[in-house]
Amino acid sequence: MRSKPNLKQVVSVLKTLDKYQSQETMLEANGPSWTPFKILISTILSARAKDEVTEAVSKKLFKKYPTAKKLAKAPLKQVVKIIKPIGFYNVKAKNITKTAKTIMTKFNGRVPKNFDDLVSLSGVGRKVANCVLAFAFDQPVIPVDTHVHRVSNRLGWIKTKNPKETEEKLKKILPKKYWDDFNNLFVKFGQTICVPISPFCSKCPISSYCKKINVNKSR
Repeated sequence: MRSKPNLKQVVSVLKTLDKYQSQETMLEANGPSWTPFKILISTILSARAKDEVTEAVSKKLFKKYPTAKKLAKAPLKQVVKIIKPIGFYNVKAKNITKTAKTIMTKFNGRVPKNFDDLVSLSGVGRKVANCVLAFAFDQPVIPVDTHVHRVSNRLGWIKTKNPKETEEKLKKILPKKYWDDFNNLFVKFGQTICVPISPFCSKCPISSYCKKINVNKSR
């Protein structure tokens, strides 16, 4: 039976990961010029894409269309051309232009600050909405993607079937002051060490905390 990790263990895991990996995220690297609109659009683009590709495509897109007003008026073919290096570019081009139009017509040109309004936008699910709330508006949320979901379950902290359940369980485990760092640390860790197929357990910096639950090296 899984036991809820104590606060000391949670803090130790986060501190260990913090020392192990770089914290230079895309948003941090680009500094204060990242508006709520840019954070929203770049996060939509980031789905199933590598960070470096998302960063490059986002910079190129925002150089031509830096605001919701300009992107809402952008020809779809031009947007597709700009974001073509990224995966699912046709769908994403439709989503971001439609989202920009909705922001202009329904939200007076401003990115909404609440979860329900955010998920009503095209291409925005729980993860994107929570990322925007966390990084654009500094609200206490835990963005959960497949990496956060997988690592949390492998550690044995929780036993959940989907990211939504994971988010709810983690909120009961983690003190709010750790929520922002948690997502950044676990996403990067899930991308590099605790990967879906054949995780690199031999060089895992938090192996002493891991119960190795649900680790299947064949998938």
